[in-house]
Amino acid sequence: MKKMKMVFVLVFVLLTSCTQKMRPIKGETPYQRQQNADFKDASKSPLKPSDLKVFEGLDFFKHDSTYMVHAKLERTPDTKWFKMKTTTDRLSEERVYGVLSFQLKGEPFKLKVYQGKELMTQEGFEDYLFLPFLDETNGFETYGGGRYIDVRIPKNDSLIIDFNKAYNPYCAYNEAYSCPIVPRENYLKTRVEAGVKAFKKD
Repeated sequence: MKKMKMVFVLVFVLLTSCTQKMRPIKGETPYQRQQNADFKDASKSPLKPSDLKVFEGLDFFKHDSTYMVHAKLERTPDTKWFKMKTTTDRLSEERVYGVLSFQLKGEPFKLKVYQGKELMTQEGFEDYLFLPFLDETNGFETYGGGRYIDVRIPKNDSLIIDFNKAYNPYCAYNEAYSCPIVPRENYLKTRVEAGVKAFKKD
């Protein structure tokens, strides 16, 4: 009987210990939780091993529906491919797919949206568009080099830009990555208090 009690206590201690180690994924929204889950996954994470060991979760602005905006897409089918500079010697072949016009907090803005020549040939990314931008939080609450948003080619001339899903380029976490540099023309003269904040190492 004593042996049974000992076994029960041992199993209880082990289960309690495992439960404490398996902390829930942080995040206010499904998108934030998915981002944190990916960053915790060593097979997907851009984090350096030393940062991954102590990683608890990315720091996000509070989700704000006013940063989900309807944008009008003006396609630019005749634009030429060009070499977009990156944080390394690599050049990314891109073209301006179109111009997005929208209002944010009652103010009108425009951003150019890009299409990657290599990426568009990959399965699942045929309709992928790249929306990099700079704003007045860069270098303060957010990464100094700007942030990215992923969008897809719409069937018509409108789409939704969700700034709550703005994320940092991987080089914000690890300089080994080669990241496209946000064109200065995609600067928003306003504070975009949405999406992921700057990565602070412990």
